[in-house]
Amino acid sequence: MTTQTLERPAGGGVDRLPARRRRGGVERAKARAGWLLLSPALVHSVIFVALPGLMAVYLSLTNARVAGRGKWIGLGNYVELFGDAQFRDAVLRTLLYTVAVVPVAMALSLAVAIALNQKIPGRALFRTLFYVPVVTSTVAVASVWLWIYNPAAGLGNQVLSFFGMARSGWLTDPDVALPALMVVGVWQGLGAKMIIYLAALQSISKDLIEAATLDGASRWQAFRHVTWPGIAPVHFFVLVTSIAGSFQVFDLIYVTTGGGPAHATNVLTFDIFTNAFERLHIGYASAETVIMLVFVGILIGLGRLSVRNREGS
Repeated sequence: MTTQTLERPAGGGVDRLPARRRRGGVERAKARAGWLLLSPALVHSVIFVALPGLMAVYLSLTNARVAGRGKWIGLGNYVELFGDAQFRDAVLRTLLYTVAVVPVAMALSLAVAIALNQKIPGRALFRTLFYVPVVTSTVAVASVWLWIYNPAAGLGNQVLSFFGMARSGWLTDPDVALPALMVVGVWQGLGAKMIIYLAALQSISKDLIEAATLDGASRWQAFRHVTWPGIAPVHFFVLVTSIAGSFQVFDLIYVTTGGGPAHATNVLTFDIFTNAFERLHIGYASAETVIMLVFVGILIGLGRLSVRNREGS
């Protein structure tokens, strides 16, 4: 008996060891497969994101121009930037554009997603129509809105005249040009956010909503206590992509206003373009790019804190 008792644990230990090794081998194989599948995206990120980013940081510390190598000047570009009134105005306009467009677009896209998640006639058609601007070239979108904002025969002024309101210069009025482009930004980005929210809404179990309704919850209470927490992780993704997109607005402004009138729509990306490719101040433009990335990081961090606080509440 004593011999058998001693042999069984030893035999069992011998049997378990190969099983552990097999499990470890499977896990390592999965890890290798995962890295292999990720490698194209990682290579792309290193070549087209990380290396250009490091190069921009380096160039921002030089007085580089298109022709010839630049000399190391340290923080000289940054000191000059913060004394540049045009740069400060461009940053302010970019922040204003972001603060105005991102929350409005997120709220409207969520409302549209909730509406199109219901069983309504033509639901598939409406989803397609809302998504069309996303896959349409920004140049084509800008051309359509140039006609809408045409001071003489545009649809915008025709609507104002119909309601007895004074005509607007839209893109030729410095006080109206940036808000007018904000409307275009909200409209064009609505479909992409709607699709994301729609997918999140469809992932919520209908049993939870039915259970809340049976317990006497109103639609608002069911949305607040069931739907909203269920789509909470999606908010941060939409927020990050929206902030990054709003800071990168360029082609719309390039086609419609060219930064005018009177620099009223000269946002940060357009100012970077002007300094880099018109004034040929590559180092100066690189410093602007680095500062823009810092602003984006700060806004994303603040947005993450806001989402965490809402999830906690």
